[in-house]
Amino acid sequence: MGLWRRMFPKRERDFFGLLAAQMAKTMEGVELLEKYLHKGNDNSLDQMHRLEHEADDIRRCIIDDLNHTFITPIDRIDIFTLSRALDDIIDHAKTTMSEMEVYDLDPNEYVQMIATNLKHAAQKLSDSVVHFKDRPNLANEDAVRSKLLINNMEHLYHESFKEMADHGDYPYIFKMREIHFSLFKVAEAIRQSNNILLDVIVKMS
Repeated sequence: MGLWRRMFPKRERDFFGLLAAQMAKTMEGVELLEKYLHKGNDNSLDQMHRLEHEADDIRRCIIDDLNHTFITPIDRIDIFTLSRALDDIIDHAKTTMSEMEVYDLDPNEYVQMIATNLKHAAQKLSDSVVHFKDRPNLANEDAVRSKLLINNMEHLYHESFKEMADHGDYPYIFKMREIHFSLFKVAEAIRQSNNILLDVIVKMS
């Protein structure tokens, strides 16, 4: 036992808590993006960089704990891939904001509606991450609702481009296409996070 304890010293590694903390920072980033697209803020990009760095710090702790833990409460690959998917959400949110600044764009109402939809989907994802350790049934419901919100975004994308095409401002359309693409990367990262959670919940049942 002495050798075993020296090789694997006992230490509480709260993966559920770390994932919830990473999700909380991610949620702040999505909320900041929505606020920026609705109201604008000169300091928003700096705030987003700070949140991304803080989320990255938590992710590094998760990876470090995975590297020093022999037995994990759920599959270590699931922990790693969920953390990576959460990281993608805030990364793409930051990219969206950066592109808005680079292209010097004012968001249209459809971009604002997409951002609000993303915020609601991210909130249900956050609820699922918080619940999935002790209340897997609630976590499952939250993840499914989050996916439904993401699925409802496609019509906003098509309506947005139809309206822009009717006005014929093609340079603006080209720039806004990049913004829509980045927003949909946020959506896809949320969808992927939900899929991972739903798979984990099945394994836990």
